[in-house]
Amino acid sequence: MSRELIVQRAGPALSLQDEGRPGWITYGLSRGGAMDRLALAEGTALLGQPPGAALEMGGMGGRFEASEDIRIALTGAPMRATLDGAPLLWHGAHLLPKGAVLEIGPVTSGAYGYLSVGGGFAEPEILGAQSAHLTAGLGAPVASGARLAVGPDRGGETGCKLAVEERFNGGTLRVVESLQTAMFSKAQRARFGEEGFTRDNRANRMGVKVNPDGEGYGVEGGLSVVSEVISPGDIQMTGDGAPFVLMAECQTTGGYPRLATVIPADLPRVAQAPAGARLTFRWITLEEALSVEAGYRRHMAELHRKVEPVVRHPGDVPDLLSHKLVSGFSSGDHHDH
Repeated sequence: MSRELIVQRAGPALSLQDEGRPGWITYGLSRGGAMDRLALAEGTALLGQPPGAALEMGGMGGRFEASEDIRIALTGAPMRATLDGAPLLWHGAHLLPKGAVLEIGPVTSGAYGYLSVGGGFAEPEILGAQSAHLTAGLGAPVASGARLAVGPDRGGETGCKLAVEERFNGGTLRVVESLQTAMFSKAQRARFGEEGFTRDNRANRMGVKVNPDGEGYGVEGGLSVVSEVISPGDIQMTGDGAPFVLMAECQTTGGYPRLATVIPADLPRVAQAPAGARLTFRWITLEEALSVEAGYRRHMAELHRKVEPVVRHPGDVPDLLSHKLVSGFSSGDHHDH
């Protein structure tokens, strides 16, 4: 029997996402991929397997079951999750037994939650990736009734967790100068690094609008800038003067002036900022940005070392003999939650 994750009910914004499609920008296709790539790495670490695709859930999850026992990991924005009615720990790995119902509700903070599976998803690739790039028409949202193929799993621990840094309620974003930074006045550049911003209701996989506490930003003749290459993290100033941070499915060229660029290490914080979240920007040098990026990559590579078992007191386990003891196996026939 094939290994499948069955989507009994899909939330409004479900799609398979991996690290995207680098190398296609020449052809007008942005990289795409997960809005929070750190959440992908966290799922990989919890399941002890190579990087792959996860189910990205924007704001709301859904109801799922497995065609056979499958290990799962829940990462990214915390969501209300239960297994056959019993609450599940977020930022953890669990066993989803065949026939059990996994219910994932709305986010409790942040914006994007992720469901990874042991063995990884094994859906067909398009241009070298499983990611749905919705603005480019590659792939499609995951709908109710879908049956997602799951690859063979070499096995590993469940009942484990991963401590993660809080990144789900806004905060400070580090930025470097962009191609048009010098077009903005010194006063505007200084104000940008001092005042506060609020994440607007308008946000999607293309970009996130943030509203300044003060007046808008702009440059003389700013709307007639020659169109040139852009990338995720670039901060465009559109006609109303509110910054727009470009994200995973942004266009590949643009003519709006860019005041700054959010460094890659802080893009997960942008992606996870919910509507109304407070944000600030802090200027750093290119040298500082490169150092932060190197540390960010080391952090992701070493996440597997930070996974630890979930310790439960025997008094909290109704039927100790049925409790899962080692590596995804149970001493009884009951399900481990």
